[in-house]
Amino acid sequence: MPAKLPQVPYGAVYYRKSNPPREDWERDYGIASSDGLNTFRHWFMWSAIERAPGKYDWDECDRQLDLAAENGMATVIAEFTMASPDWLQRKLDFARMRKADGTPMASQLSPSVAVGGFGESLGGAGPLTLNAPEVHEAVMGFLTEMTTRYRGHPGLLGYDVNNEVNYSPEYDFSAPTAAAFRVWIREKYGSLDALAKVWHRYSYAEWDDIMPPQQIQPYAECLDWLKFREDNFYGHVQDKIDVIRAVDPEATIISHGIAGAVTALAGHGCNDWRAAEQVEIYGYTWIGARKGNQPWRNFFAGDLVRGAARGKPFWHAERQGGPLWMQPQVLGRDKEDARVATPEDIRLWSMASFAAGARGMMNLRYRPLLNGPLFGAFGAYGMDGSRTPRSEMQASVGRWVNAPEQTACMAASPVRGDIGLLMIPEAQRFDLLLSSQGDFKTYQDAMWGAYRAFFDMGVQADWVHDADIEKYDIIYAPYPIMMPAELAARLAKWVEGGGKLISEACPGYFGDDGRVGVQQPNNGLDTVFGVVEDEVEFMPDIGDRIRLSLDDAALRGGGFLQSYTPTSAKVLGYFDGGRVAVTTSPHGKGRTLLVGTHMSAGHFRDLESGDTGATAWFEACVKWAGIKPSVQTGNLAVQGRLQQGGDKQFLWLINPTAEAQQISVLIDGAPLVVREALWGDAAANQVPARDALVLAL
Repeated sequence: MPAKLPQVPYGAVYYRKSNPPREDWERDYGIASSDGLNTFRHWFMWSAIERAPGKYDWDECDRQLDLAAENGMATVIAEFTMASPDWLQRKLDFARMRKADGTPMASQLSPSVAVGGFGESLGGAGPLTLNAPEVHEAVMGFLTEMTTRYRGHPGLLGYDVNNEVNYSPEYDFSAPTAAAFRVWIREKYGSLDALAKVWHRYSYAEWDDIMPPQQIQPYAECLDWLKFREDNFYGHVQDKIDVIRAVDPEATIISHGIAGAVTALAGHGCNDWRAAEQVEIYGYTWIGARKGNQPWRNFFAGDLVRGAARGKPFWHAERQGGPLWMQPQVLGRDKEDARVATPEDIRLWSMASFAAGARGMMNLRYRPLLNGPLFGAFGAYGMDGSRTPRSEMQASVGRWVNAPEQTACMAASPVRGDIGLLMIPEAQRFDLLLSSQGDFKTYQDAMWGAYRAFFDMGVQADWVHDADIEKYDIIYAPYPIMMPAELAARLAKWVEGGGKLISEACPGYFGDDGRVGVQQPNNGLDTVFGVVEDEVEFMPDIGDRIRLSLDDAALRGGGFLQSYTPTSAKVLGYFDGGRVAVTTSPHGKGRTLLVGTHMSAGHFRDLESGDTGATAWFEACVKWAGIKPSVQTGNLAVQGRLQQGGDKQFLWLINPTAEAQQISVLIDGAPLVVREALWGDAAANQVPARDALVLAL
């Protein structure tokens, strides 16, 4: 029988062929299991296993599964068909992924492992495209061999499919992918005449005349290319999953991304919602050394992936446990900014992730690599596998989350947030094309700025895919510049039914296929907001010069500017010079609040430069919507998360600061009543520095 899912899967990535040394394996497993680690993930790399056609070397992989069973641990096999054998690359050279100029993707060693066969992305089979039938057949054949071998092993928990689910936007313009694109286009449009009406290409005589667009411009053909790349990629991921499930229906199917839906959905395919939909357990890589160590960032990835998981269990699948040396993400940053992870960092990152709802955790290295550019990085244990203060802290957290006393707490999950942040994938894809020439980051900054604003105010903001708006009463749309007609209609119906919609400038300005609506707001949203457009300005490079006032607050905007002429809305604020900037309007049983600039992008810009930002705007939004946070800590330095499991409630209080913080907590406006302190001392009325307080209510 396969291994059982632990209460909280907790462990690390261990085996990567070149590391750790074989002579240490038995000792390492013994230390790990005694330290409360119950799960290892291993990289089973195709290029290191099928060393010649049909000749497999499973010896080291077998040993990992056997050691897991002997030590009472569970194994997640990370299938690494994105490291393809060099002999296959030679044989199928025509199937190499290519850049637009025809440059083929080279075979190389990964920065994360000294093993060959990798390409420059995670989206294919090494440098080979799965759109070539020969490559596809070889990949599925290897997965069949692997799954057949380990099916039912007592050390096996499941399979992690397609590590960090993403691909390179610079590739793939290969002939096999161009052929797959033509099939996709034909299925979407049906005829060349229908295609011509949208793409404005009128001289396609055959479907074979169609080639992937090589320009990056806000045209329908480029939007189709971006959508095809995502559909094509996740189709291949699903093929892998189907092969594994066909052979071993008892194995758990897992995957993890990089919590990249805000920054890399359009270009790299980091659609966390779509990835989570395919599997039983989803997760995310998030590393303070690479992403930054600010308090809001410690929660951001967990909150994003919780929204994407839509109720499924999710893990912090790769959490930092040690330093990161000499990599571009850390250069110029302070030593204390996650460059050298401390035991307190590990505790804080772990508890923040659990507070956000993660119910599994893996260090991305059990012990550091001994070679390559990431030598010495990330491991909680020493270079020789010995215990360290970091590993001791890791062990203390692991023992606690898996103790029987925490069963009910670990079965609970965060309550729904106070407000939803609207994710519109089409808006991100369009903005990638629209903003590419100026290299503007308005979409990213707007999404982060809104999340950060509510976070800093102690308001729990959930990430809400546009397909899930009906689950929330209050929605904030940070940068809704592109919106399909179908979504605009659903938003209108949602507001009419009682929803409260807060939107920034240019809602749905670009409609289906990226076409500008002649009536603005577009697609009937003028009725929802009770305004029509007065003037519009697309000058994000000088968006910091946008000034407006709301009540007694002088504010600075960002991104674009759109002023309004009210039809039924009430004016609340003006741009400098007198144009209407802020309006509110009833619509059916609901209400809307509209601001004619991208306040969240400006807020993020200002905070990053050390200014105060547009906090007054977000405070006005909270007041307008009547939001009363479910958790009020009495101290904005402390983040509180309420979790519910059946009739039991648990409160997580996280202090990311270097000093103890006093608290005075209200739950739904009522004084806190504590049944039991599970982590920390409730009687102290404070949360220790870089620590947590977990309470059963």
